[in-house]
Amino acid sequence: MPSPDTPDAAAVPDGALPLRDALGRPLRDLRVSITDRCNFRCTYCMPRERFAANDAFLPRSSLLSFEEIRRLASAFVRHGVRKIRLTGGEPLLRKDVERLVAMLAELRTPGGQPVELSLTTNGSLLARKAVALKAAGLQRVTVSLDALDDAVFRRMNDVDFPVAEVLRGIEAAQRAGLAPVKVNTVVQRGVNEAQVPAIVKHFRGTGVVPRFIESMDVGGAQWHRDQVVPSAELLQRLQQAHVLVPVAPAHRGETARRWMHADGCGEIGFISSVTQAFCGDCSRARLSADGQMYLCLFGRRGVDLRGPVRDGTTDAGLSERIAAAWQQRADRYSELRGTAAAARLIPIRPVAMHYIGG
Repeated sequence: MPSPDTPDAAAVPDGALPLRDALGRPLRDLRVSITDRCNFRCTYCMPRERFAANDAFLPRSSLLSFEEIRRLASAFVRHGVRKIRLTGGEPLLRKDVERLVAMLAELRTPGGQPVELSLTTNGSLLARKAVALKAAGLQRVTVSLDALDDAVFRRMNDVDFPVAEVLRGIEAAQRAGLAPVKVNTVVQRGVNEAQVPAIVKHFRGTGVVPRFIESMDVGGAQWHRDQVVPSAELLQRLQQAHVLVPVAPAHRGETARRWMHADGCGEIGFISSVTQAFCGDCSRARLSADGQMYLCLFGRRGVDLRGPVRDGTTDAGLSERIAAAWQQRADRYSELRGTAAAARLIPIRPVAMHYIGG
């Protein structure tokens, strides 16, 4: 039987207590970026002027191996993580990603329960990968979809990729049983806000859950407050055509405020990280593709976990490093946005979204 320090042990060893940070927030969710590369150049995330050259990305030798990701994920699960989301960049660009899914699907909490395993994707490769991902143990997917109008969609992804292929990927995910499929739309004033009613109408009654995200000051692009379309404004517009009733949060720390069609034909969500910040309940840690642990989307710097893994640190040592970082965590940038305190917290160039995932 494998010992607790065996990197490929499937069961997470007992003995570690759930963590709380300096503000009393638990560690429950882990976002794992498995590549910093993406085949889109979305204007709000990876604008072409900054990400046109291949040398803007990490060399392959810097990326965590699947075995290293699994070992670190085991340590996070030991400390309370119950949900793992694979992200990027575009995670489906990582070769044999379904093998990593299968490895993570073997993880068990100290109580013997499987970990909830999901993936965020731009949908460009989903049609060809959905069945294999489901077979490997993935439970559900979230697809980024910023417009239904093909011209708007191609303009926003800036690689002339057709929206029809992403819609085909969503349908493939549903057929494969990766449900419920969620669709994330980053809404920018004057860019794609007019697409919101069409997205709601398109997915109403399909089981797909659209979620509308306020444009945030993260990523590699310039951000302007006047680009933000408040969720309250979108909700008011939608209520002119739909009868929507609020849905109680399923758990503490849920990022989206949910509304259901009164006739039961599905729900929509709003992620209001600018106008209704939810830092107070944030339970997420992020692991970059090269093994840096970030405690906030707006963090100044990461905590290196790749170095200790490759230097032969024991599982107990990795757990101690994770625990020490989380217990000192006091990040709450979105709640402080615009204040002098926030200006002191954030570096001149925040860490890019493609590097630590959404």
